[in-house]
Amino acid sequence: ISDAQVRKDLGYFGPMGYPGVGYRIVELRDKLREVLGTNRTWNVALIGMGNLGRALLGYRGFAERGFVVSAIFDKDPRIIGTQVGELTVNSLDQLVSLTRELGLELAILAVPVQAADDVARLVQEAGIAGILNFAPVRLTAPRDVSVVSVDMGLELAQLAFHVNRRLIADDGSAAPVE
Repeated sequence: ISDAQVRKDLGYFGPMGYPGVGYRIVELRDKLREVLGTNRTWNVALIGMGNLGRALLGYRGFAERGFVVSAIFDKDPRIIGTQVGELTVNSLDQLVSLTRELGLELAILAVPVQAADDVARLVQEAGIAGILNFAPVRLTAPRDVSVVSVDMGLELAQLAFHVNRRLIADDGSAAPVE
């Protein structure tokens, strides 16, 4: 990528840099954080406390980037009311009422595929503006709700493509097909 392309791309976010001088790194970093929304703390609801939900709750990278899991929700009566770290698992029925009280802005869906659409509708009703969806299904959402889906199978297929491409480049042949 050329320096001209970088300047042009950064220009979409407003005036940055100094002609003939370049960019002041701290100012550039702060502006990019503002544009990306990582210059603040986001309160996140984690929905689904199965194996994936527990793994996501243990991921330290969220807090390091300003994403704080502020509430946990599930529909399993055996899990509701249990303590996970400093948080108590709430009933999914409480999502709408607790969203405003806790200032929840984003939701992580770690629910089975058959529950994903219903849970997404509930998240929308609660007024949460963004969903990170781990269920392997495409969610439909109104314009005021942003959805990003993580498809682990697709990610592995992408990885396999890159590895296979490198193997072909290295020895001129692909891995054997069985």
